[in-house]
Parts: sequence; C-alpha cells; structure tokens
Amino acid sequence: MSFHMDEKTFETLVERFYQPLYRFALALARDEAQAADLTQQAFLQWARKGETLKDPSKVKTWLFTTLYREYLGQKRREARHPTVELEPASPELPTVDPVALARLEAEEVLAALGELDEVFRVPLVLFYLQELSYAEIAQLLQVPLGTVMSRLARGKEKLRMKLAERTSYKKKERGKEGGG
Repeated sequence: MSFHMDEKTFETLVERFYQPLYRFALALARDEAQAADLTQQAFLQWARKGETLKDPSKVKTWLFTTLYREYLGQKRREARHPTVELEPASPELPTVDPVALARLEAEEVLAALGELDEVFRVPLVLFYLQELSYAEIAQLLQVPLGTVMSRLARGKEKLRMKLAERTSYKKKERGKEGGG
C-alpha cells in the first residue's frame, strides 16, 4: 500500500511542514535564499516521489531526510566547483525584533548555535527546534542512536561554552564603556 496524494493533501503537507523545514534548512545553510531553495527542493521531491511512501506517519522524517540529503548534495557540488565571493559574507540568522528579554536570549542562543560545527548543530536543531525523536534523528542522519545521543550531549556542552564566552565578552565590553 502506498500513500495516496492529491492536490489537497499536498497543500496540507506544505502548510504543516513548510516552516519547520525552512527553519531546519536555515540552521543548516545559514542563508535565507539557500534555505528557501532547500525547502522548495524537499517539497519538489515529495511531489515526485511521495506516493511511494508506505507509512503516512513517516512523512515528517521523509521530508527532513530529503532536505538534509539535498543540503549535503549542494555542499558536495560546491566543494567540486568552489565559487569566489566578491564581498565577505557573514553567516546571518534571521533578525529578531528585540522586544523582550526572552527574545534577546533566544537570539543569543540561535547565534551561538550558528557558530557550532555542523556535526553538533544539526542534531540540536532537529531535537530542540524541530522536536524530532532520537530515533528519527538517527534515521535522518543515518547514524546509530548512540551517536545521536553523544552528539546532543557534546553539542549542548559546546553551546553552553559558546554562550559563556559571549556573556563574558559582553561584560568586558560594558566594563570598557563604563570604566572609560
């Protein structure tokens, strides 16, 4: 038995998964345009091959896996055909209107998360932001469950260290401004 898909089903899937997929792509690519392309590519693959999925409960994992594989494919293509950038580009996370302290803290965490190596950043994003289970992450990344657990633990520790560095740097900067 395969997963039946009509236009309405496809639209429902896009509505349900576009934002989580886009956020995952943005965490991977650190570029809004590339994130949008990756998300679009995942849905294009779904439109072409989604009906072959036997278990409808696996749609989310299928989409995230497809997006991740597309990202890896882009990285391989870029490595084979490097581009020269005319202006230095800094990896940017989406700007957030700092209305409340909680938002500022979230922005700090996202910025620190963006500084982590991909091997730790990806499992953290999938677990905490996309709410995938350990098993789903292991399947998506094609690594053993224990590897996912250790990467999450090590990633959390590295994230704590990044946040501590940022906090101590800001305190030093404020001290310079105030102490003149």
